[in-house]
Amino acid sequence: MEEVKLYGKWPSPFYYRVLWTLKLKGIPFEYIEEDIKNKSPQLLQYNPVYKKIPVLVHGGKPICESMNIVQYIDEVWPQNSLLPADPYERSVARFWVTFAEDKGIPIMIKAFNTRGEEQEKAFEESLEMLRIVEEQCLGEKKFFGGDNLNIVDIAFGAIVHYFGLIAEISRFKLFEVEKFSHLHAWIKNFEEIPTIKENLPDHDKTVTFFKARREAQISGSS
Repeated sequence: MEEVKLYGKWPSPFYYRVLWTLKLKGIPFEYIEEDIKNKSPQLLQYNPVYKKIPVLVHGGKPICESMNIVQYIDEVWPQNSLLPADPYERSVARFWVTFAEDKGIPIMIKAFNTRGEEQEKAFEESLEMLRIVEEQCLGEKKFFGGDNLNIVDIAFGAIVHYFGLIAEISRFKLFEVEKFSHLHAWIKNFEEIPTIKENLPDHDKTVTFFKARREAQISGSS
């Protein structure tokens, strides 16, 4: 098999999407931890457009952007497929991946980088988004793919996990069971999958990291 390398950074939710996918498929790879403040020449060479992680390098060829990487991995290594075989179901899964990218990520970043009324508005937007996901996408299914994990679980798994950390740092109640019973059950099911559980970021370390980063970000913008 051609050599596989993953350039990432441990606190990044986007890195974990790719890590989980590689682990779920049992693909051996070399991991290169990047210093975001002092990016390596290799990272800048492999991702000259955005200059950011994650980057997957397969046989010397770079693939960038987390969900694009996940889809590439799923096509090259079809075992434990994350995309449904049925064309309609596949299109539905891709729709919700796009929703996660277009709606979830901007709101997550907004909630992290703001305070006061702006942050409250961001959390309100997040609740509206999560309500749509709960009612229109997840429903009473165990996973977004039904009984089995699929690409939508990977897309939302990172977002929801980090939304929870941001809410904890900001002391905001986000996933109240009475409001999001299906999502609450899904989070538990998702994070109890052995491969996911063994490859989640350390909770206390991540909270400490993002709390310091948030305070620095807000202080710098005020």
